Amino acid sequence: MDGFYSGKGCYRLRFLPEQAGVRYHVYGCVEAEGSFSVEPAEPDSHGIVRTAGTRFVFADGRDYHPFGTTVYALFHQSEALFEETIDTLVQTPFNKLRACLFPKYYDFNHDDPPLYPFAQNADGSWNVHRPYFAFWDRLETNMLRLSSLGIQTDLILFHSYDRWGFSTMSPEEDCVYLDYLLRRLSAFPSVWWSLGNEYDLCKKSISHWEQLEEYIADHDPYRHPLSCHNALRLWDHSRPNISHVSIQSKALWRVNAWRQQYRKPVIIDEFGYEGNFPHAWGCLSAKELVSRFWRCCTTGAYGSHGETFYDGKSEIIWWSHGGKLHGESVPRIAFLKEIIESLPGHLEGIDTPPEMLYKVPQNQRAEVYKTLGELQTLARALWPLSDEEASFYIDSEITYQGRVGDKAFLNYYDIRCSAWDTLRLPSDKHYHVELIDTWNMTRQTVLENASGNVDVALPCREYMAVLALESEK
Repeated sequence: MDGFYSGKGCYRLRFLPEQAGVRYHVYGCVEAEGSFSVEPAEPDSHGIVRTAGTRFVFADGRDYHPFGTTVYALFHQSEALFEETIDTLVQTPFNKLRACLFPKYYDFNHDDPPLYPFAQNADGSWNVHRPYFAFWDRLETNMLRLSSLGIQTDLILFHSYDRWGFSTMSPEEDCVYLDYLLRRLSAFPSVWWSLGNEYDLCKKSISHWEQLEEYIADHDPYRHPLSCHNALRLWDHSRPNISHVSIQSKALWRVNAWRQQYRKPVIIDEFGYEGNFPHAWGCLSAKELVSRFWRCCTTGAYGSHGETFYDGKSEIIWWSHGGKLHGESVPRIAFLKEIIESLPGHLEGIDTPPEMLYKVPQNQRAEVYKTLGELQTLARALWPLSDEEASFYIDSEITYQGRVGDKAFLNYYDIRCSAWDTLRLPSDKHYHVELIDTWNMTRQTVLENASGNVDVALPCREYMAVLALESEK
């Protein structure tokens, strides 16, 4: 482990204990050795988040289902506003929060922050060799407050929304900054690294970005979750240092294809925000935002919330500052989270992506149709389409489907207003079937001991789902 200087003559060295009993030897500017005992974790402490295939788990093996929110400039707000945000978060289902380490300059974000990460040189440039310790102390305190609420901090390390010069530091300066960051924060179990927010809008070359990614992986001894978020061009999520897929996209019908392509967990960290902004990304209805969460989660991925309401007076807006929430989506996201966490395992999407369907031999397609039961599956299998061509049809026609082996099946109908649907369940098992109204947050038992192909009556309205759980023997 590498130590760091924290000011006032104090040097610190931190580590994240992963087993009981520790002996240590410190060398460098301070020499010491000794031992101490590491006690078992508290019941509500589960350790660092890891990945296992396409799902997240804590170090103790417990499943982690990220339901995130976005407050980009949270760590650059006043103490009073931060406390108001904490009071709001306590009442929400969110267990992950995306926030920038550097201040943000964008619409409704034009003020200077109270503190900066580094001291300035005489010419006004940043001296990355001289951290401003008050900033880092405050950042740590606020991250620990989030952790006490069970919230993982998805810390955005670089972004382009900047007028102070942090986005245009040299590669060498970037690495000095990352070195100090990793020495101070890598022992925190509840931190994730988001290499860039809309990385492709920053004036950094791909080789520069890859160098930064590799630097983090090489200098983080605990290998915290590491991702990179896009604007237009997806990051290469197949790179071995990348733990999970973080994507900005509205093409949610492709989520399961991304999961199968990368074989890593997928989070759509930006698919739009509930609000009234003139920007297309910031004026979703609550119903549409909730529906996008269901589209992601039903196919085994996850989404991130954001809210962008402007009342013409206060420029304190959740998506950037925090404060209070004003929309209608949050309780319905909590309803979804409760359902997802109650399932007997992790959902796997069962909507086979187009590029795989095209390769299905003709004599095996009947079984594929039987399993998927979707008209667009037949169309895509017969007529190979590009993703762009398929999107013209699929967005409005798809049923988002997931399963937990043969233990549970979850169908989400989105904007479809069907009178019935046929569930295709294993014929050697029996299921308890519920009709779920995702907007009104109701669950109604509609079938008991269902088996094989069964018709389920639907109420001819949007945003319905059907959950089939294997009956207890």
